[in-house]
Amino acid sequence: MNYQASLKNLKPSHEFFIGIDSDGCVFDSMEVKQKEFFIPNALKYFDLFEISKILQETWEFVNLYSIYRGGNRFTSIIKVFELLYERKEIRDKGFKLADLSSLKKWVKIETKLGNANLRKYFESNYDPDLERVVSWTEAVNKDISEMLRNIPPFPHAIQAIKKMSAFADLIIVSQTPLEALEREWEEHDMKKYVKVIAGQEHGTKREHLALAGKGKYTENNILMIGDAIGDMDAAKNNGILFNPIIPGKEDESWERYLTEGLEKFRKGRFAGAYEKSLLREFRKSLPDTPPWETG
Repeated sequence: MNYQASLKNLKPSHEFFIGIDSDGCVFDSMEVKQKEFFIPNALKYFDLFEISKILQETWEFVNLYSIYRGGNRFTSIIKVFELLYERKEIRDKGFKLADLSSLKKWVKIETKLGNANLRKYFESNYDPDLERVVSWTEAVNKDISEMLRNIPPFPHAIQAIKKMSAFADLIIVSQTPLEALEREWEEHDMKKYVKVIAGQEHGTKREHLALAGKGKYTENNILMIGDAIGDMDAAKNNGILFNPIIPGKEDESWERYLTEGLEKFRKGRFAGAYEKSLLREFRKSLPDTPPWETG
């Protein structure tokens, strides 16, 4: 299936275009997904119970509380294991971690880092450690689809999305699997506000924005809203504006955007000093050095 066709074929119906991240940005789902589904399944499928406390600290740093937050799950688990390999506590234990070389190879050659493509690659390139990754990621999806319900959007996010949809073409720009995105947006009757829901199957966030927005709208009429450095990078690599949703201050960030940033964007006053002040605050909220290295 050509998932990217829906992005390429998007026809402007407004002068403005806004891409919006989903998990942790619109929905308060990031912490519960990582802590209740991603980490427990990692403990199980990578046999990490002996270092569970170290894994939890490392995983939460990468996926929730650092510049790596919001990345694709496969690049993120590679980063988690890279940090685990470096940790003195694990070296002192002589604990043997899974070798993710096969996953790293796949990440380098695959442009659409989704479950289906990983399984297809695995079936032609068997590796026991890659099998662990396949089992882990499929279990995460299964558990989330069966158990996770009623995670509401941030209140001011709902108001902002309704208001934006009246003057801008909205798309979802995410690295969450499409099935989960569709279900979450339908569950809260919010799918009607967006033109396209793009997940990991559609490629990178940078590709989502480029395919759907670039060349179709004036550059200062294109905005990305997100809660991760990767969202900001996707925007800036496309030469478009970025409004951050600061982790831990999500609803306050949406309220500020709703009462301040939205009209600045609409009236052409978002770029420049205003955006720069938002980005400075955002960068300060996401460290690049793990807490176990800083003491």
